Amino acid sequence: MGIQVEFNPDLALRNYSEFENGNRKLEECVPRELIVGQIYNFLKKGQRNFWLEGEIPLVETKGNQELSRPLASIVILEANHFILGDEIYTSGKYRAEEVFEKNDKDIHFDGFARVK
Repeated sequence: MGIQVEFNPDLALRNYSEFENGNRKLEECVPRELIVGQIYNFLKKGQRNFWLEGEIPLVETKGNQELSRPLASIVILEANHFILGDEIYTSGKYRAEEVFEKNDKDIHFDGFARVK
């Protein structure tokens, strides 16, 4: 038996409609409106590690690693691990640094490097 930890190069949250339909908590979803400079809470199942020293993409997931193009560039401000029932979760806060246009095809990240 080992320690299961996932390293995430991005923050992948669900569509806001998942919250509206009662399927997910608010913190598990991309906010309805992303505002530059605003700080948001997030919640992910599992013990996850994020890069804290720079900008990473915020993407939307449908599950099974089906991810959108980056919706925004964010900075993770804090990440905490905790146990609820018999499940491990990661919660934290992130700040929106730049919000991208909905159908934006520009490249905003090259690996971990932010392209400006």
